[in-house]
This record gives sequence, C-alpha cells and structure tokens, in this order.
Amino acid sequence: MAAPALVALAHASRDPRTASTVTDLVGEVKAQRPDLRVERAFLEDPNLPARCAKPAFQTVIDRLVKAGHEEIVIVPLALSEVEIEEQAITAALAAAGARHPGLQLRRSALLGLEACFLEVLDERLREALRSSRVRELDALVLAAAGSTDALANQSVARLARLWGTHHKLPVSAAYAASAPPATGEAVRAFRGEGRRHIAVASLFISPGVLTDRSTEMALEAGAVAVSEPLGAHPEVARVVLARYAVGAVELVPV
Repeated sequence: MAAPALVALAHASRDPRTASTVTDLVGEVKAQRPDLRVERAFLEDPNLPARCAKPAFQTVIDRLVKAGHEEIVIVPLALSEVEIEEQAITAALAAAGARHPGLQLRRSALLGLEACFLEVLDERLREALRSSRVRELDALVLAAAGSTDALANQSVARLARLWGTHHKLPVSAAYAASAPPATGEAVRAFRGEGRRHIAVASLFISPGVLTDRSTEMALEAGAVAVSEPLGAHPEVARVVLARYAVGAVELVPV
C-alpha cells in the first residue's frame, strides 16, 4: 500500500519570494524522502488575485485523487497561527472532503517552534554578520510574527532564553504583529542599556510583509545586522516530515 501523499500548505501571498521559498522547501522535502508524493499548495485568499494562489489547494487535491491517492496528509507551513489562517485550513479541508467522498485527509500540527530551528537561525545570522562585516555582538533579538495568544508568545520568549543561554548573550523576543515589543522597540531597549552591537534573527519561514516590517524597524532602531528567514533549510524540511509522520500514523486504522 502506498504511503499517504504529503501536501505542504502555505497561505497565498502577493510576494513572489513566498512562493519561491515554498517551492524550494518542498524540493528539499522531496530530496529527503524521494519515495513520497510531495506537493505544494496555497490557500486561496479572496483579497488576492488567483495567480497568487497557484497551485491552489483544491487543484492539488483533485490532481492527487486523480492519480489514485486515497490518503493525504496536509502540513501547514507556518510557525504560528499568525502566518496561516486556521479557519481557512478547516474550510479548505471540508471542501476537499465534500468534493471527494471517501478521501482520507489529515491535517498535521503547525511546524511550531522547534529547538533545532536555533541552529538554522545561527547559520542565517552568521551569513548576515559576514555581509555586514560585524564581528562583535553584545545583544540579540529574536524576531517572530507574534500572536494574540499569550501562551504562543511565551513559547517564543522561552526559545529566546534558550538561544541566549547558548550564546551567553542577553536576548529579547520581539514581534512583528499582534504583541509588544516590536522589533525596533527591543533594539532600542538594548541601546538604552548602552549596548551598541545588536543583531536580529528572523524567526519566519519565508520573506514577506512581516519580515520586511520587522527588518525595517530593527535597522531604523540601530541593529547592526538582520538575518534572512529560515527558508528551505534541511532542518525545516525534517520538521515538515516529522509532522507528516504523525499525520500518516493517524490515518492507520486501529
């Protein structure tokens, strides 16, 4: 019996960098598991042109069903609910189930905040520091999307503390939306303490409006470097496959 197909699901975006990152990340997932059928798909957004959501989720599901797949695991490519709409995912799965009676669909948890992502952040930050010719740091800011859920923001703060312990540097969590402090505020707070070499790591999967806003605020406040998002890193692909594995197990009849 063939393994369930994997659909990596992202929110549609006007920014072509988002689609490019998703494509590259799916390519890395395929490289790690060439035995799996892996597809990328985007949630359609009525506020965006249809071209921003290609391939659309329903189109991808139709194609997989036509190819004979009866079980599909959907893995949302998001670290937090700010980056993808939960209600939109639920509605999309319900619509797919209605279109294809008998199709077994399982939606995995979000990628979340895995400790292994700190290794990716370090790699991305080293690249930014080299580009900016920065050799000295006395503080770090971990910039994330932010959430209206206080527990989600606390998770980011815990990850920031873990990161700071590893580097023996003070670290502040900051958010691009929904919660204080903003990235610029976090940088200015450190500067108010007399720290001048402050770098910002971008805890996002792909570039977009939130990352651009976060970067702009950080640089305006005096950050010496801002890293690129996690992107299509092998560690991110491994987390995608870990979420898929849980969903695939849930499809097995008890």
